[in-house]
Amino acid sequence: MPTLPWITPNPATPGTSAVVMASRFEVRSLADVPRFFLKSLAVWRQLRNAPGALGASLIARPLRRTFYTLSAWESREALNAFAAAEPHRSVLTGLRATMKESTFTFWQTPVERLPITWADAHARLDAERARAAAPTTDR
Repeated sequence: MPTLPWITPNPATPGTSAVVMASRFEVRSLADVPRFFLKSLAVWRQLRNAPGALGASLIARPLRRTFYTLSAWESREALNAFAAAEPHRSVLTGLRATMKESTFTFWQTPVERLPITWADAHARLDAERARAAAPTTDR
């Protein structure tokens, strides 16, 4: 299980909050894993220099065809600017056809709680997946 440990591209301002995003990506086949992993490394390099990035980690579970990302940002605007910039934007559109399932969850936390633990991120992703899978009722 390759894991890229938490990095801190930019220092956080004490006493502020961070926007945290956790994601889970599952590709359709084992044949898609190498491409997804290589593309994710390009995004990882982008993140290391991204304005507003306070921290990030990545877990790759290639035999399960699953990848997890965890990142903290000084604002939602900084996160959105990163997602809209290259190479992230092209990677996102280029890998869409290989995706089986994607889950995202967002929350805020005091910067003093960084780095976020993977246990916390997995629990939040599991809750989001359960919420999304739950049947809806019309009232």
